Amino acid sequence: MGKFEITVRKNGEFQFNLKATNGQVILTSEGYTTKSACLNGVDSVKKNAVDINRFEKKVAKNGKPFFNLKASNGQVIGASQMYANEKNCDNGIASVMKNAPDAEVVEL
Repeated sequence: MGKFEITVRKNGEFQFNLKATNGQVILTSEGYTTKSACLNGVDSVKKNAVDINRFEKKVAKNGKPFFNLKASNGQVIGASQMYANEKNCDNGIASVMKNAPDAEVVEL
């Protein structure tokens, strides 16, 4: 089972990383000003990760694919790493869909 790790950035903002069972980060949030807002972001990921239509595949300027997970209002709630190819990007989406809904939340 995956897990959400909540950390505090150097600027005092809260963020989460969703990690797969192998410990690899598969989704990262934006910075949140409060812990409760960050936890709301985690809840939004859990809710939206089950819908393939919430994932938006993109290509970075360096040509590497990545994806964003969006809420129903269109706001980005998490972004992936850059992948070597589209197949790996698709595997990342599948991993978020599998791990996010039941992932535990850990504060570091």
